[in-house]
Amino acid sequence: MSFWTFLVHYRAEIFSRTLEHLLLVAAAMLAAVLIGIPVGIALVRRQNLRRWVLGAANVIQTIPSLALFGFLIPVPFMGGIGARTAIIALALYALLPILRNTYTGIAGVDPAVLESARGSSA
Repeated sequence: MSFWTFLVHYRAEIFSRTLEHLLLVAAAMLAAVLIGIPVGIALVRRQNLRRWVLGAANVIQTIPSLALFGFLIPVPFMGGIGARTAIIALALYALLPILRNTYTGIAGVDPAVLESARGSSA
């Protein structure tokens, strides 16, 4: 069976699995953004938390994906095999870049610009 024949024969299954994949990634990214941006803002305001939160996110990022699934499967209410575990794993992997970029972006604002913004809003 050639590649094109395979695509034509299984087009419904390929479309279904592609849509499922896109929905899993969208759900994971939404969860990561909803967690990562507020935590990144909090890291700017609380410098003592920055080291611990970014360190934990770095550790999670270094865990291989299959090992992370292995860790999540036995966890009650989060584990098992399925979409929930995949969304949690993908969200955990997406947290570090979101946290780091949110922190860096806000911390990198020039203090003079912040002073000007505070003065114009008062």
